[in-house]
Amino acid sequence: MTENTGVLIVGAGPTGLVLALWLARLGIRVRIIDKTSEPGTTSRALAVQARTLEFYRQVGLADAVLSRGRKMTTINLWKRGQHVAHVVFGDMGRDLSPFPYALIYPQDEHERLLIDRLAETGVQIERQTELVAFEETAAGVRARLTRADGRTDTCDTGYLAGCDGARSAVRDGLRIGFPGGTYNHLFYVADVDARGTVMNGELHGALDATDFLIVFPLKDDGRARLIGTVRTDAERQDGDLSWDDVSRRIIEWIRIDVQRVHWFSTYRVHHRVADQFRRGRTFLLGDAAHIHSPVGGQGMNTGIGDAVNLAWKLADVIHGRADASLLDSYEPERIAFARRLVASTDRAFQGVTTDRAIARYVRLNVVPAVAPAVFSFRAARRFMFRTISQIAVQYRDSSMSEGRAGDVHGGDRLPWVPPDENGLDNFTPLASLGWQVHVYGEATRSIRAACDERGLPLHVFRWRPAMGRAGLRSNAVYLIRPDGYVALASADVSGTAITSYFGTRTFAAISNKPDER
Repeated sequence: MTENTGVLIVGAGPTGLVLALWLARLGIRVRIIDKTSEPGTTSRALAVQARTLEFYRQVGLADAVLSRGRKMTTINLWKRGQHVAHVVFGDMGRDLSPFPYALIYPQDEHERLLIDRLAETGVQIERQTELVAFEETAAGVRARLTRADGRTDTCDTGYLAGCDGARSAVRDGLRIGFPGGTYNHLFYVADVDARGTVMNGELHGALDATDFLIVFPLKDDGRARLIGTVRTDAERQDGDLSWDDVSRRIIEWIRIDVQRVHWFSTYRVHHRVADQFRRGRTFLLGDAAHIHSPVGGQGMNTGIGDAVNLAWKLADVIHGRADASLLDSYEPERIAFARRLVASTDRAFQGVTTDRAIARYVRLNVVPAVAPAVFSFRAARRFMFRTISQIAVQYRDSSMSEGRAGDVHGGDRLPWVPPDENGLDNFTPLASLGWQVHVYGEATRSIRAACDERGLPLHVFRWRPAMGRAGLRSNAVYLIRPDGYVALASADVSGTAITSYFGTRTFAAISNKPDER
């Protein structure tokens, strides 16, 4: 059997599901396959960052995630059984994002929600279906798939997206290198019912000379996700490990009484970035492209960012609104961020886990002493939020980014401006998932004409002081990409900047007019 499709997605984790959901909303025919028989019932990813929630708001998903998750606003630090720090973040991203916090929402529940929303668009995951071979053809990619009963079919697709994890068959098929390394320690993750002081709905981190334990509160009271280290002697054992093999010293020190273990798993932490994120019509996303330590809760969110970045570009090309060269921007935009992220989380993870004397002294003495004082300053909280939330991710060096107006550069995420008296903010129009122009103040007649010429929706916002505080310039032109990033920032109010932006690029056919090429 041969079937034609716009995009074939391999892997139905969060990255593949978000890619499929965005493409489906943009009118692209997709197939999404996964070799597993059912969605995952265990997971390590917990944090949903503000930038992901902003993407979800664009597709009407944010409220559902918020209702199922738990806001993370406080962290407690423990040292050798003593409570040494209580750091209140609060809504540390206030005025920076409509979601000024991180959210705890387990990946297995997260996936089920995405699957349900994808099904509403008419897309079903093809389970127990595995990619066994693929090749690029003159018209696209021809993929050979096998099912659990041994049946084989061929899928002719315009593009292939490898969202199939760290052991990616797509990456292997492309023979793309995956350099990096693996940390020595063996870690565990467990979903438990428990009692004790630390079961208060707040985040707790316990440190020792060689061990650590993180307690993440889940939505239901009395339930938590524990991440810690396996006993050294147990690491050397053959066979499966269990809850009996975890290091108990910290658990006893912070007096957490585990009543029931719902599931338990062990894993090693890797830090790797693929040499390429694209070859021809085939792309790598998520863990297939980059894996790193869990510090900061970045992994799943980074994969979702990959998916959103690629989805609208594929849609514009497939619909004929842009030249195929638009796809050239995916790899440089996402690989640069992935490399920075792996390097920074590697340094942080080494600081938490290494047994070197200096690092041990810093984490056991310096961090607990200075953290509460540092985070009492609003500037420190905002810096931390911008970094961890991923709202600071920018593409200024991209070929798609141009200009500056106010503090906003081409390639920056569109700054959020809090709602006006009518309850509307400048992120509201982003739900169109299309190109658009924003003017904060007054739009000249020539700007309006330039937008009309290209079929670009123009959104004019009455100037308010909050816009200046966000870094925007009054009356300037901001051309916004479908993913909420600024493509062009220009103080020129003549409208020529818009025309010039499209006219000097090989993807100059971009337009919201479906019949224009």
